Amino acid sequence: MIKRKLLVSMLIAGGLVAPAAYATNGYFSHGYGAKSEGMGGVGIALPQDALAAATNPAGMVMVGDRIDFGLEWFRPSRSSSIIGNAFGANATYDGNDKQNFFIPNFGYNKMMGPDSSLGVSIYGNGGMNTDYATNPYARFGATGNAGVNLEQLFIAPTWSKKLNASNSIGVALNLAYQRFSAKGIQPFAGFSSAAANGFNNPGTDSDTGYGLHIGWMGQVSPTVTLGATYQTKTKMGKLSKYSGLFAQQGSFDIPATYGVGISVKATPATTVAFDIQRIMYGDVAAIADPISNLGLGATGALGASAGAGFGWGNLTVYKLGVSHQYDSNLTVRAGWTHNNVPYPSTETLFNILAPGVVKDNVTLGATWKLANKSEVTVFYMHAFSSTVNGINNVSISPGFPPAGMGGGLANNTLSEDSLGISYGW
Repeated sequence: MIKRKLLVSMLIAGGLVAPAAYATNGYFSHGYGAKSEGMGGVGIALPQDALAAATNPAGMVMVGDRIDFGLEWFRPSRSSSIIGNAFGANATYDGNDKQNFFIPNFGYNKMMGPDSSLGVSIYGNGGMNTDYATNPYARFGATGNAGVNLEQLFIAPTWSKKLNASNSIGVALNLAYQRFSAKGIQPFAGFSSAAANGFNNPGTDSDTGYGLHIGWMGQVSPTVTLGATYQTKTKMGKLSKYSGLFAQQGSFDIPATYGVGISVKATPATTVAFDIQRIMYGDVAAIADPISNLGLGATGALGASAGAGFGWGNLTVYKLGVSHQYDSNLTVRAGWTHNNVPYPSTETLFNILAPGVVKDNVTLGATWKLANKSEVTVFYMHAFSSTVNGINNVSISPGFPPAGMGGGLANNTLSEDSLGISYGW
């Protein structure tokens, strides 16, 4: 209770009761902070603003005294189709009954002498939203709209220190808040260990948690900087309203991540950066357990210890970005991010609710320095449309699991656009 009150107080103090946070790499964001987001999300070896702790806490001491405020407009396009179903569910379903989301962020960093800093980064870690006005599960007994809403917010107090002229380290305490809701999924109650919790539109539930994020950054030559970072699994409380849906009685931890990065000063005005990030979705049962776990009996029922989930595996993300200082007042950026789809074709029926299937996105960005030495940064991101096609009579089995849904296949499609602006000094 004390931890929850502390988190809520910090959110109010920061003015950041975020309405939503959504993502491109599974359900994680492609980057944090407008400068990083304009460069494909790179930042493990290239800190640029007071949101640097979200990517690598070691970078905060490199950005100096700084404050950044940002706002992102995010617009995903989600759809699914069902083909070859014996119960007449065949159709294409639009998941965009709610389509526009606005996501704030904030960063503050203060140098505590020449070699160390204290700061805080507040940002949307990730999330997922679908809202189907025409319910894809209606022919199986569902009523009303179908969809989910997952939002995750991190508050990251950060300490960073220069070990010498070339190396720095940092550690952030990740204080996390998440909320979740699901609706229109009544047919799955028959496969739950606690059918009263999660299926008759129980509304929004929330929980809090904590984890650590550590990092290193080192300049190995006048033009080359390396970085490495590790973020522990964020241990969350239980989503008790959904204890019959998520494995381990409503447990929904935030996966661990780790990554390495390099930035190269190609010319005095041009920097190229490349990051590799690994997101450990496969270590969180509610995300990773496949729907075939329903065949295990009581231990594999929804909400049980090995309860069926979304079937997501670990994800490797590749990020490439370039920035060019056009003149003393203007810097322009571009980037590209690539990953594989986190779930296979056998898992598409449940992932109608969470179609995190985009594989590639491109970004553009720019920063203008103002006369008062502050600056305005903008970015644009487009995630190209991608589809995962189900396997006939596997993604929707004619038998078990899930029983009696008439066979066929489910296909999931997603594309995204976002536009952001930040002001910093």
